Amino acid sequence: MIEAYRKGFLPNGIRIVTERMEHVRSVAVGVWVETGSRHEAVNRGGMSHLIEHLVFKGTATRSAEAIARTMDSVGGQMDAFTTKEHTCFYVQVLDEHLPLAVDLLTDILLHPLFNADELEREKSVVLQEIKMVEDTPDDIIHDIFAAQVWEGHPLGRPILGTREAVTGYDRVAALGYFTEQYVPPRIIIAVAGNVTHDRVVELFGAGFQGFEQAAAGRTATPPVLKPGVNIVAKTLEQVHLIMGFPGLH
Repeated sequence: MIEAYRKGFLPNGIRIVTERMEHVRSVAVGVWVETGSRHEAVNRGGMSHLIEHLVFKGTATRSAEAIARTMDSVGGQMDAFTTKEHTCFYVQVLDEHLPLAVDLLTDILLHPLFNADELEREKSVVLQEIKMVEDTPDDIIHDIFAAQVWEGHPLGRPILGTREAVTGYDRVAALGYFTEQYVPPRIIIAVAGNVTHDRVVELFGAGFQGFEQAAAGRTATPPVLKPGVNIVAKTLEQVHLIMGFPGLH
């Protein structure tokens, strides 16, 4: 019987988890980076999310259009998202296109240009996202709730950052944060589909060749729950309510 789940490491410390599914013809790949709004200093709020946008805007060998067209040409899907504790870049393709998917993922994560003009455009996009959240009660209520229960802790800050912080970012700040956070010990690759574990290790080993081991020390302050009530009045016909309680950990 073939073992479905397997775990392993690349020589540089990147962790790999795979599940072989021989009955399908597709593969889903996720590159998870342990960096999110929880890991940002006060003056770097929203940087993880901004970088998630920027890596798709061009590399040393591909323009933003080339990245999108390459994935579209094989009918695949490529996207990313940021949470409070992770940033994930993922791809879904037919199994025969896995080498291309790995090539694209490793390219955007190893060789992003962080072009200054693209940075300004993406800052504008993020500022619009912030405005949309503020204008959407069932979105903003989660930020209000987090700010209440984790007051004074990074978990209490919004993933998108603030207008003031995002407006002030430049290429030096973005590149510095990227270099500091995107290191092998903080990366986990998860792959499921019609592919073997050894093949995944082979492809990512080649794709991440030259991505050297680096220190990943980080001081994490545990959050302290701060009970309370926060009421924000808005001119609406609805009331949105969140109640939170300590859970098991």
